[in-house]
Amino acid sequence: MIGFLLPACGAEGIAGLPAPTLIDMTRIERPATPNTFLAGPAGMTPAPDAVVPPMKLPASALFDKARVVFAQQPRTYLAAAFPDRRQLDYVVRSKVLNFPDLVTVQVDAVGPDLSTVTIWSRSVYGRSDFGVNRARGEAWLAALQPSKER
Repeated sequence: MIGFLLPACGAEGIAGLPAPTLIDMTRIERPATPNTFLAGPAGMTPAPDAVVPPMKLPASALFDKARVVFAQQPRTYLAAAFPDRRQLDYVVRSKVLNFPDLVTVQVDAVGPDLSTVTIWSRSVYGRSDFGVNRARGEAWLAALQPSKER
């Protein structure tokens, strides 16, 4: 029934949504609704909800790590990859009603062995997301951090 009202909810994986195109992460236009989360480097425009410090990895290595780590997340489907720009687009489906969220990830070089990541997570439907996009973005950022040996 919900798929009749919200067509993308009746689909699986990336189906039911337009094919992603390359996004200029410096020109993100955030909606007035509070159902997005943006994490990125200090000084980026628009201002991120969470500032991500540079990571001690070459950009190509961080991009490869992000691709592997994010592919393992539940109900997460790769919708497009733009390796020349180190950008990935995912569709993440909610567990209960199959609502799709869109997540764009981009890795940028800061130096030869230093890079940063930008994550823009947003809902396709609705006004509120009950903090889901923020929680996902923070969890994905944590998953990229090197594991600390105990």
